[in-house]
Amino acid sequence: MTGQIVFDPLLSWPLIWAGAAIAAVMIAFAAWRGLSGWWLRALAALAILGAIAQPSLQREERRALSDIVILVVDESASQGIAGRPDQTADAVARVEAEVAALPATELRTVTVGDGEEDAGTLAMTALAQALAEEPRARVAGAILVSDGQVHDLELTPDLPAPLNLLLTGRAADWDRRLLVRTAPAFGIIGEPLELTLNVEEQGALPAREAGRPVTLSIAVDGGPAETHTVPVGRDLDISLVLDHGGQNVVQLMLETAEGELTDRNNVAVLQINGVRDRLRVLLVSGEPYAGERTWRNLLKSDSAVDLVHFTILRPPDKQDGVPVSELSLIAFPTRELFVEKIEEFDLIVFDRYRLRGILPAAYLENIRNYVEGGGAVLVSAGPDFASVESLYHSPLGDILPARPTARIVDGGFQPLVSELGQRHPVTEGLETFAPEGGVAGRIGAPEWGRWMRFVELTDPDGEVVMEAPGNQPLVVLKRVGEGRVALVGSDQAWLWSRGFEGGGPQLELLRRLAHWLMKEPELEEEALTAVANGGELTITRRSLSEGAREVTVTAPDGTESVVQLTEAAPGRYEARIAAPDIGLYRMTDGELDRVMALGPAAPREFENAIASSDAVGAVAEPTGGGALRLEDGLPDIRAVREGRPAIGRGWIGITPRNAYKTLDIRIVPLMPAWLFVLLATALVLTAWLREGRR
Repeated sequence: MTGQIVFDPLLSWPLIWAGAAIAAVMIAFAAWRGLSGWWLRALAALAILGAIAQPSLQREERRALSDIVILVVDESASQGIAGRPDQTADAVARVEAEVAALPATELRTVTVGDGEEDAGTLAMTALAQALAEEPRARVAGAILVSDGQVHDLELTPDLPAPLNLLLTGRAADWDRRLLVRTAPAFGIIGEPLELTLNVEEQGALPAREAGRPVTLSIAVDGGPAETHTVPVGRDLDISLVLDHGGQNVVQLMLETAEGELTDRNNVAVLQINGVRDRLRVLLVSGEPYAGERTWRNLLKSDSAVDLVHFTILRPPDKQDGVPVSELSLIAFPTRELFVEKIEEFDLIVFDRYRLRGILPAAYLENIRNYVEGGGAVLVSAGPDFASVESLYHSPLGDILPARPTARIVDGGFQPLVSELGQRHPVTEGLETFAPEGGVAGRIGAPEWGRWMRFVELTDPDGEVVMEAPGNQPLVVLKRVGEGRVALVGSDQAWLWSRGFEGGGPQLELLRRLAHWLMKEPELEEEALTAVANGGELTITRRSLSEGAREVTVTAPDGTESVVQLTEAAPGRYEARIAAPDIGLYRMTDGELDRVMALGPAAPREFENAIASSDAVGAVAEPTGGGALRLEDGLPDIRAVREGRPAIGRGWIGITPRNAYKTLDIRIVPLMPAWLFVLLATALVLTAWLREGRR
């Protein structure tokens, strides 16, 4: 129970003070005149002023509140190395015991882990949130158990009490770190690209390790690694060549020395997209016809394509009486294209080409060798393919995926995606590209227009992805050596581009064919891919074969798990798994391997794994706190007065706040107003009588 005098004046305080000043002047004048009752008049004025101010006695019933200590425990990834978990557990137990021994003191414990998207340790954010949940008047101190690697110091709250750091780790810790200075996001396939690296030494390195060259290994997409011996402490330029398009995962790894603090920052993972500088395509048209423009428009629509178009306008057997001198100004460089520079082309397209002696057999044999060595050929077959002048009867026949029967089927038909084509990425989901308003040939058929002719093919030696009526092969794909061949058994795709019966997805089909032939990764029929989405990893296995699928996933910490995939679409098997750890994930199904970098392989937590109090100490000192290394022993906790240092040798301090809660308030007037007036009247009357000598 406490009491104090409070006032509830009838007039404002400026008027009361003005009245007091006037009364003081009058009393002073009375004393100067020698009036014997001046002091009685002064008491009367005080009584009147008291009546106006209305003084009261306020009594409060209070209950003392306990002090609160906030303990922030860092359980981020860097706190899991080199004995730090044991140090942290011992420190937390000691703080709990010490706070429990203090009178009227409570402990609030907050645990902080790794921030999302590699944000690091957000200890100050956690401290600010904990502080916001407690009355500031009761917070007597804050304690942080950490290695000092805190990444949100700019968000340190305005603390009403001391902040102290209990530092884990050891003074003798040392480490090496692989730092990527510069790395391109894109690289041209087959051309060298430059990476700039640096091997950084941190901490108290022993004499045997300081400055010693180390071994660096480089692997692309989990393949065999190349090793190099590199110096430390200076920038290194590394040359790398990408051999395929799409995403290339480059893993850089330093050797781990004995006694090194951690190997998590010895790894760097880069994701570099392989792109082609220019796609060089050779289009050979056997004769002008309506569909020739379809191929040309497709290939010219891509600014990255360099197109060489070779059209046979006048075959040797044509006799029209035109003088030879007027046929051509410059001879077409067939030898240069098909012998000397054939390897420079990414794709060769034969559109209704027939054997007329324009290209000698030696040139066609050279094209076959080009395919077997990794090139690509697409044959769009017209009536010529069923004749004696067919390309099948040339050296190219050895690599073509089907044989013509010499029969041409005329009449409208609707091309259909085969059962295998439903699983193949070239034709998978092609029906979704059908134009609105198309005509369906039968129930369940796609709504696209008909073609009017196809060449009957037999003995398919490849993947039949589209069919003509009677399950006749229409589009057949084949791998030959290191290269690929595609055969389209009709020259009527141009009807779709003209909008016949609603048209069809001719551009999408031809684009996919061309990209599959040029080995674009997104159109591989046998592929294992992974996509990260937040803390989830979506694994996709594409395959032309059926049956259950499972993938073995190796997490960044080395743990393995077997994931069962389910068929999400024909030829596409998927699974979603939690991926809470940042780093490199390895996946394999026994046939294909894949690596996936979720965030950086060396998270921000391991940019500097050496425990240090420099950063946190800078924000703790203004509060009166500081840092103690747990390696030197567990500290005591003492109560210190506000404004005094809250840290010393082997101890840390908290500031008791003496907070309380008011349970009841009672206000009692010191004297009724009428009694003040009566007293003032009596004093004035007494002064008058005294001065009149009565």
